[in-house]
Amino acid sequence: MNAALFLIGGVVVLLLGYIFYGRWLAKQWGIEDGRSTPAHELEDGKDYCPAKAPVLMGHHFSSIAGAGPINGPIQAAVFGWVPVMLWILIGGIFFGGVHDFGALFASIRHKGESIGEVISDAIGARAKKLFIIFAYLTLILVVAAFASIVANTFNATFDASGAVDLEASAANASTAIISILFILMAILFGFFVYRRNAPLPLATIIGVVGIILCMAIGLHWHPLYLSSTAWMIIVGVYITVASVTPVWILLQPRDYLSSFLLYGMMILAVVGILGCHPTLDMPAFTGFTDTLAPTGTSLGALFPALFVTIACGAVSGFHSLVASGTTAKQLDRERDAKPIAYGGMLIECGLALISVCTVGYIWTQYADGTTVTPTVVFATGLASMFSSVFGQATYDVVYSILILAVSAFCLTSLDTATRLARYMLQEFFTPSGQSRKDLTGWRKTITQPLVATLITVVLGIALGLTGYAKIWSLFGAANQLLAALGLLAVCCWLGKIGRNNKMFYIPMFFMLLVTLTSLVFTIRDQALGILAGTDVTWCWVRGVIGVLLVILSIVLVVEGVRALSRRGKPQATN
Repeated sequence: MNAALFLIGGVVVLLLGYIFYGRWLAKQWGIEDGRSTPAHELEDGKDYCPAKAPVLMGHHFSSIAGAGPINGPIQAAVFGWVPVMLWILIGGIFFGGVHDFGALFASIRHKGESIGEVISDAIGARAKKLFIIFAYLTLILVVAAFASIVANTFNATFDASGAVDLEASAANASTAIISILFILMAILFGFFVYRRNAPLPLATIIGVVGIILCMAIGLHWHPLYLSSTAWMIIVGVYITVASVTPVWILLQPRDYLSSFLLYGMMILAVVGILGCHPTLDMPAFTGFTDTLAPTGTSLGALFPALFVTIACGAVSGFHSLVASGTTAKQLDRERDAKPIAYGGMLIECGLALISVCTVGYIWTQYADGTTVTPTVVFATGLASMFSSVFGQATYDVVYSILILAVSAFCLTSLDTATRLARYMLQEFFTPSGQSRKDLTGWRKTITQPLVATLITVVLGIALGLTGYAKIWSLFGAANQLLAALGLLAVCCWLGKIGRNNKMFYIPMFFMLLVTLTSLVFTIRDQALGILAGTDVTWCWVRGVIGVLLVILSIVLVVEGVRALSRRGKPQATN
């Protein structure tokens, strides 16, 4: 299969899905452009703050992307490019796009509150509590993992005597200083755009030039050589500040500018793929079981592994938390929901298709286990394609840009996850119908933004330092369970207000089936590990968590089905 035709064909399908299916969804749900959004109704200059559509698109896209649409498709490539491509296209248009768009729409009709509040309205208060507990714990895991990833991207290498190996640490030190300079530049961007009313087009041009300058400076001047532990603490301080700082100071401008790194990365990829137009040197289909296992560990059966592994590139529960957590509080107009949520998901699908092209280009190196780390596969494949067109001298530059871009998105997803966890904690301890202003005593204390953030950061950083990797294998299933529950929540709410919700049925039950199957396999594997006496403690931990997730999903689905069955006569749209 020619990689250029693969990419062009996939993008055309995604574009048609956006134009026709996205338009149909907006009409079925009743998007009203003239209706005031929570960003205006509840504007507080901190969390609720209207953002121009391109700025909000930058935040939303940078937050949901992370490394997900790169890691998942590359890992799932062991099943062949045909099943991977089909799931990216079908999943993105009919599953992920519906999930993200629906979550954002439901949230803006619930005062910008999370999917938990949508569940409370459509299913019940108990279901809301269960969902928030699950979502919060999942976000703690995200904070732990992404903080560790960022710290390992920045950390220095030390020799046997404890001295810094300057040569081996130079690349990481460059990434660290560029990231710091980028954050400072984003703060200046936010100040001039939101407090000095600088024209967005002019500010954007200056900001993009600033990104290039930050990279040029960081590649030649990188004085910080710190350990991974030190960077974990620094990252913890950063995300604490980022979570409580008004969104216009850091979150909006930083994510908006970060999106240009992603756009630039995708442009480089398209130029490389179309210019090189290589043949995908990988099988179309390898079978229903992963026997290749280039990392040394098989993914197992195609079902459910394919649908759990390719998450952000097709459908991801984390997206509903972003859409209903931060994006809904900044949406300027309802009509912006479609391009930001549905369009953002399909752009991510495009990035997933690019990832397939990269692994296909260096398939031999991937299949024999030589190059298997997804971000390295991605950067190596694209840099190789680009250099084959424009010369070998471009390889190192393109490779460095790609690694930097992926690191920037991990950092973006990290502080977004921290802010979302803070929202979840505040919602959990705030009774329905009340706001934090109505609270007293310990509830008022624990829901104070800084306190809620510190609880989240301490738990996340501590887990990142001690052992998140031991339970990370459960994250894929937990994330897709979030997707199933997000679909269930919006489905029940649309049914309650008398809107067409039938487009949710198949995605909802399919993702639930995927999740339960994956969890059953996980529980089985942990039981076998316990019987074999291998890593018994962590087998028990993973097994118990798996059982609890199964119980949680069954309870919420039963309550959701009951809510759907008692919907009765349609109510007026709220």
